[in-house]
Amino acid sequence: MSEINSLEIENLGPAKFDNPLNDKQYYRFRSDEEKFPINPIYDGNHPSEYLELSGPRKKIFFQPGKTRAAIVTCGGICPGLNAVIRGIVMQLWHLYGCKDIIGIRYGFGGLGENALEPIELNPSIVVDLKMLGGTILGTSRGTPPTSTLVDSLVWQNIDILFVIGGDGTMKGASAIWNEVKERGLQKAIIGVPKTVDNDIPYVTRSFGFETAVAEASEAINCASTEARSVRHGIGLVKLMGRNAGFIAANACLASGNANFCLIPEVGFQLHGENGLFDLLERRLRRRNHAVIVVAEGAGQEFFNAEELGQDASGNNKLGDIGSLLQSKIKEHFTKAGFNHSIKYIEPSYLIRSTAPNANDQLYCDACARSAVHAAMSGKTGMLIGNRHRHLVHVPMSALAGKQRKVRPDGDLWFSVRENTGQPQYMGNSDD
Repeated sequence: MSEINSLEIENLGPAKFDNPLNDKQYYRFRSDEEKFPINPIYDGNHPSEYLELSGPRKKIFFQPGKTRAAIVTCGGICPGLNAVIRGIVMQLWHLYGCKDIIGIRYGFGGLGENALEPIELNPSIVVDLKMLGGTILGTSRGTPPTSTLVDSLVWQNIDILFVIGGDGTMKGASAIWNEVKERGLQKAIIGVPKTVDNDIPYVTRSFGFETAVAEASEAINCASTEARSVRHGIGLVKLMGRNAGFIAANACLASGNANFCLIPEVGFQLHGENGLFDLLERRLRRRNHAVIVVAEGAGQEFFNAEELGQDASGNNKLGDIGSLLQSKIKEHFTKAGFNHSIKYIEPSYLIRSTAPNANDQLYCDACARSAVHAAMSGKTGMLIGNRHRHLVHVPMSALAGKQRKVRPDGDLWFSVRENTGQPQYMGNSDD
């Protein structure tokens, strides 16, 4: 094991207390020496980097009866938030005997000034949450100053903070941990990554993603039904995906009814030979209908970023590529005298607010249990990640400067092109 380059997880200190799970003989405890390779594919070389496997440790850092835990949900909603909250509370209460659990209201703002009182959480409150979309704690974007957040952890005597959110939220959680560490405080900061975009580095699947793909594929099927019902019918569906096209790509594959998939990672042109309009017209003349699926972050080169500004989280606001395509397609074909009918579907908020399906419920529960195991053992500054179907510990510091995106030369995008029949780049006459 000495040759393994592992992405190390920080610990608050020696774990001194016996894990109460010792009394349950069927439990198998994990060792910190159990690792999973970041890239499990053998290419002639041994894996160069490993991640620590999640699971209960034999010794724990926090004393169950004297530990206060808090849960906060941040960013946009997605399927499974309530299921994760439920899983954390149930695991803390029933398995570790931690019964001082609070829910922070409306994101990181609930740790700032003029915040609402937190909710006291217990099994009776969360028992039915698996079947509900959204989050009972509320959420928000943006964050108060990090020092204010840590001050709040101190005066509220919070020992463990479970942070549920996306890429931006994990960056905020990392800043909280750095401030905690700088002050020499013994507080665990544990992330549970949430994003329907599925774009968090080192995490091959985030919770809610499977449900989102299933719902998105139904929207594509509806668009296909509309398009097939008239001559030269066009179904246009805009899906989530600010920086990464994972939902659009996977939903197109799941549906099988998309003819064009537009994602942020692969540019395209509207006009000219093999441009979108040229390919669309040829498709309509040949088959009388077409379905276009576009991720919200695709085609941002058609907008002026300075005019759009930024949102509360500091992200550049996106131009509405769906509405732009709808108007430009109408304009192009009307000018060409080509009769057509276009139906535009934007199901994003329906997808975000739906309840998780059975597989996502199982996954949310597994993530929640792993997060509690990690926190109680004294691990901190980390998030729970699914790496090729293995739950692992990912240091928050490893996310800095990285983005997870669809690879234009990878298997996923090649599969999409096989299904849609589109060229690698719309506008390149040589493809």
